[in-house]
Amino acid sequence: MAVVALAKSLTPTVEAGIARLGVPKAVVGIVIAAVVLLPELLAALRAARANRLQTSLNLALGSILAAIGLTIPAVALVSIVLGQPLELGLHEKDQVLLTLTLIVSVITLGTGRTTVLQGIVHLVIFAVFLFFAAVP
Repeated sequence: MAVVALAKSLTPTVEAGIARLGVPKAVVGIVIAAVVLLPELLAALRAARANRLQTSLNLALGSILAAIGLTIPAVALVSIVLGQPLELGLHEKDQVLLTLTLIVSVITLGTGRTTVLQGIVHLVIFAVFLFFAAVP
């Protein structure tokens, strides 16, 4: 909860810095999401360094699932209650990246074994996402 409060207090500063750099406003959301997910990310990295892959995956997937899996339904519920249309703001390239991520995730996690190559593919997809967020 303290991390969310920190992220909320950092938002104006991040927005000003993003505006000064001249990058799209979507980068603000990425920076704030990174701040919120930072504690779990650090714990997952620490577990991975200690060769505890299952713990690392549980931390990473659990935090992402909690952040995204609970936020989207909450926003959808509020939009239904208020009678407002819900738009996730996914353009065509974002939809392609999301679909690609889901397919690669099913392949990676569905086999029961994960390889370094699969991890690199995930990192490349993430790098492409960050690139398109900063350079639309």
